[in-house]
Amino acid sequence: MTHDVAALTVELTDMATADHQCAARANSDDPAEQLAWRWLTAQHGDRLSKIMEKYGWPTADLVGEEAARAAWLIAQHADRQLDVQRRALQLMQQAASAGLAGWRELAFLRDRTLVNEGRKQIYGTQIAGVKDGAPVPWPCEEPERMDQLRAEVDIEPFDEYVAKFSMA
Repeated sequence: MTHDVAALTVELTDMATADHQCAARANSDDPAEQLAWRWLTAQHGDRLSKIMEKYGWPTADLVGEEAARAAWLIAQHADRQLDVQRRALQLMQQAASAGLAGWRELAFLRDRTLVNEGRKQIYGTQIAGVKDGAPVPWPCEEPERMDQLRAEVDIEPFDEYVAKFSMA
């Protein structure tokens, strides 16, 4: 592993750590905390954009499993940077087709990007809110096929997935 790639591996994992530490601020009632979250995700999105320009999608083969997952997390949270999410989706699709990225993570990023574009999601991975204690997904293209499509990319059935978030 070259020095550049080793430094990139550390940088991506550090970014994911900062993301996890700050994530609770995303839904805070405090505008300053929300702003801190937006600032962090924007900084990370900008950096991921530069990384993708130089390296393409940061695959596990390049940076290791943990850093590759960190890159995916950063792309997921680049909600206000659709150009970054779209580029990540394109590069991750190519990597998945070559066996270098996971279809499950790709499905989550695809849904997230579709929802951020104001479109219907495919796999039902993005939750719009909670109604009567139960998570409600953003609208799906084919709700009747959602669990079949989820199974194809190794995502548990929707009911099992939302049970983790249920407040009932």
